[in-house]
Amino acid sequence: MPDSSLRSAATNRLIRAAFGADPGASPLPDSDVPVERWMRAVAWGAQGHYGRSRAELDALTRGGAAEPAVVSLAWSTRASLLRQLGWHAVASGFDGRALALVGTDPGAAFGVLAVQARCDALTGLAADALGCGRLALGRRLLDRCAEHLDAHDLGALWRQHVRRHWVSAELFLAAGDFTAARRHAETAAEISEAAGSVRHHVKSDLLRSASMTGDSDSGPAARLAADVVDRCDRYGLIPLKWAAAMLLGGVTSDSRAETVCKECEAVIRARGGHFRI
Repeated sequence: MPDSSLRSAATNRLIRAAFGADPGASPLPDSDVPVERWMRAVAWGAQGHYGRSRAELDALTRGGAAEPAVVSLAWSTRASLLRQLGWHAVASGFDGRALALVGTDPGAAFGVLAVQARCDALTGLAADALGCGRLALGRRLLDRCAEHLDAHDLGALWRQHVRRHWVSAELFLAAGDFTAARRHAETAAEISEAAGSVRHHVKSDLLRSASMTGDSDSGPAARLAADVVDRCDRYGLIPLKWAAAMLLGGVTSDSRAETVCKECEAVIRARGGHFRI
């Protein structure tokens, strides 16, 4: 990304929508710049506009004009959209393409964007493995991602650190270690809050809520899940709202949870999302 002093107003709006304080922004600025098209896809996907997001990603992966790192990020984002709807095995193929474009050798490309793409692909593959029940493989892939992250400044790779903590939390949840899961979720929340990313902080809080379900008192988990639902509603983060409502329904008898789930599912389908289940 260019230096902040050189960014256009449109670029800054896209950064705020994809990774900053305005995830519900609409309409999003048009752009022919590959990395900005990728940010549009990220923002549309976070809002549950799966069809719009896929259109941007298809243009990047088929057009041939974008640099390999951006194409890699596009494949990883396509995989993320699939994972959100339960297609983990299919997503692994796209994450594999993403990793093939940038490789795993830290010396293969020194640009920050290439390192970001490499970490996104590795973390995505770890999440895919988790979704397929391969926890040990997921942990090994995160360890490989950590090798790249440890060699660079946190500021440039804050999003990749957050994603690694997300998947780490999910792996520990799957293994029944709620304490370790909460530690990773809390770290992700701290990093995302410092970075000013509303969406990343909201998802981190969703994982914090999930890690609280191991406590004997379900009240804190339910209250945080309800708060996440409300924040998702405020910012139009439909996929996260659906996930938070699912969690809320699992820890409370709140009748609105099932209603919210069904409403979100209807919106997601109308916007081009296809659930595996």
